[in-house]
Amino acid sequence: MDLQIVAKLQSLADLQKIHSRLDKIRQIRGDLPEEVNDLEDELEGLKTRIKRLENDINEYNKEIANRKIIIKQSEELKKKYEQQLMTVKNSREFDALNKEIENAQLDIENSIRKIGKFEELKKDREAKIAQIKEVYQERENDLKLKRGELEVLIAETQVEEEELMRQAELAEQKMDARLLRAYNRIRKSMRNGLAVVTVDRGACGGCFAIIPPQRQYEIRQKKKIIVCENCGRILVDATFFQKAEKVVSEQEYNFTSSQLQHSIPTWEDIE
Repeated sequence: MDLQIVAKLQSLADLQKIHSRLDKIRQIRGDLPEEVNDLEDELEGLKTRIKRLENDINEYNKEIANRKIIIKQSEELKKKYEQQLMTVKNSREFDALNKEIENAQLDIENSIRKIGKFEELKKDREAKIAQIKEVYQERENDLKLKRGELEVLIAETQVEEEELMRQAELAEQKMDARLLRAYNRIRKSMRNGLAVVTVDRGACGGCFAIIPPQRQYEIRQKKKIIVCENCGRILVDATFFQKAEKVVSEQEYNFTSSQLQHSIPTWEDIE
């Protein structure tokens, strides 16, 4: 039994135990954090849609105001030309004034049509805003509920989570840098977050592939770091996890930094 290797294997089991506890805490929250984020994003999107529709309404109001000005000006011109008809001296002036009156009337009718169109567009946008606001209110209520649920779960587990994160940081500080990188790489690639597992009933505790008897014997000997040939997880004897079951604290790591700097046998298996 190599004490330096034992130290490394124990540090791996301890860190895995801490991370597994953290994973369990975060699993309790389930999809709530993502649901809260999705609802927040959806609300922002609804706000943007409402703002865009309100800008459309403002533009339509401007167009309506402009058309009303045109109608007023055209009516004044029409009245002016109609008065001038009473004083015309020849048919040429009469035809010219009638043409101006006709043009003024066309401007009035065109503006009235435009106002009608803009009013319809306004109603359409206002109806859409009303619909979106209903959805917004529903989503806002959902968000309040989800946030409340999440806050309760966080409050229930915050102290434990913070303590576990502190323990994880201490454990990482006492680990060989290359070993920690390998551990993190393996853990990141596994959906269940298990980078270190035991042999259970002759099989890998991660992928359940059969471990040859000779390999099982080597794992029990605790003389080198061994990985599963099927999934790449680090395999350790069950006794390491039995010790890791205890509350992991800084005092449990009794190995100095110099003890952890030696090279690891069969390192190429995991690096």
